[in-house]
Amino acid sequence: MPRTHRKTSFLTLLYRFVFLTIGSVLAAVGLDLFLVPNEVLDGGITGLSIVLNNVTSLPLGVFLFVLNIPFVWLGYKQIGKTFAISSLYGIIVLSVTTSLLHHYEAFTHEKILAVLFGGLILGIGVGIVIRFGGSTDGVEISAILLNKKLKLPVGQIVMFINIFIFIIAGFVMGWDSAMYSIFTYYLASKVMDIVVEGINDSKSVTVISAEYEEISQAIMDRLGRSTTYIYGRGGYSKEDTQIVYCVVTRLEVAKLKGIVHEIDPNAFIAIEHVADVLGGGFEKKDIH
Repeated sequence: MPRTHRKTSFLTLLYRFVFLTIGSVLAAVGLDLFLVPNEVLDGGITGLSIVLNNVTSLPLGVFLFVLNIPFVWLGYKQIGKTFAISSLYGIIVLSVTTSLLHHYEAFTHEKILAVLFGGLILGIGVGIVIRFGGSTDGVEISAILLNKKLKLPVGQIVMFINIFIFIIAGFVMGWDSAMYSIFTYYLASKVMDIVVEGINDSKSVTVISAEYEEISQAIMDRLGRSTTYIYGRGGYSKEDTQIVYCVVTRLEVAKLKGIVHEIDPNAFIAIEHVADVLGGGFEKKDIH
């Protein structure tokens, strides 16, 4: 049994590092064969590294590695050893690959194409790295730490840091490049979200209705999704009731609404985004 466990752990580790390698190489391709030759940058430490590469003779890979090392250390202290090792590996692969690709000609010198394809490839690469437990940029780690002191949302802190970097880029590389870079960052971040969360992202649904039993049964019969009853008490009516809770894919939301309204047109439905779903027999599937 212990031997099987070690084998499984090794295969899992190998699987993770294969995809960390693929993600980091893709990110490097997006940077060095599309964005950097066209003076377009991404946000975060990557963007700052491109700016410094533009004003010095040092390779981009040097800045990507050196500037991210302090954040890897912070990640080790705040998040854990596995995250730090995965991130360090991803950053090393990214840095080495950008150095190797530096001598190759860019795929295109048309900035619009560079933004579109560079942002797409970069977003896919970074998304794969994050999905498999690593990071290639230290801004998110610093944002988490600042969030504890400043009490601002992590997303807002990342946005403020990137605005500062894009302003620097405007002075150093020109305002056209800065504006192209904003679109690149937006595209890359959206593609990254799709890779990390998947296209069929999950939604949690809360239904409040007097017909909760019929609604619950219909969801299980017609959608194939399990439901949970949560005890509730009306604030105005003071009456006890059962709240129906379930998790569905984005593609199933419209069908669920139709089922509920068919049974009770006055039912209250609240739908929220779910970042990830594990266990409980939940599977993302095609609906027919």
